[in-house]
Amino acid sequence: MTTQPPPSPASRAMQPLPHHQPAHSPARVLLFVIRRMGAHGLHDAMAAQALFTTFGPNFRRPLTLIRTLMAEVSSVSVDAIRIAPACCCRMTADEGALVECIVHSIRRPGRAALIATDLLGRREPGSVLIAAAAVAGAFEDLGAPLCRG
Repeated sequence: MTTQPPPSPASRAMQPLPHHQPAHSPARVLLFVIRRMGAHGLHDAMAAQALFTTFGPNFRRPLTLIRTLMAEVSSVSVDAIRIAPACCCRMTADEGALVECIVHSIRRPGRAALIATDLLGRREPGSVLIAAAAVAGAFEDLGAPLCRG
């Protein structure tokens, strides 16, 4: 299986919703939370509710780590990260890149670094990669790994 390189920032802007939502349920929850926090702020109640529904009383760890990730992405990114409405069944290229970066952050950190570098427009996305790995680790530790393999 061959993979295509991530699209450039200019080409991402031209394709509003090029990707389907993740098929794996934990990754869909992650996308929903990212969208809610991106549109309504880091302390969005529906994002917290989605994580509470998924993880029960252990929801605080992934919630705090996703808030940290979103704060890092927004402070480090050169361009705006495009997000779709929370109810949309397709993803923007930016959302797809961010979710893919988080999913690969533990098992394929080199790939995650390339995706983050392209998404953020920075050569050193270290803080975002650390936060992404922490989010992926929290999902995995709580029994909802972001990837099946």
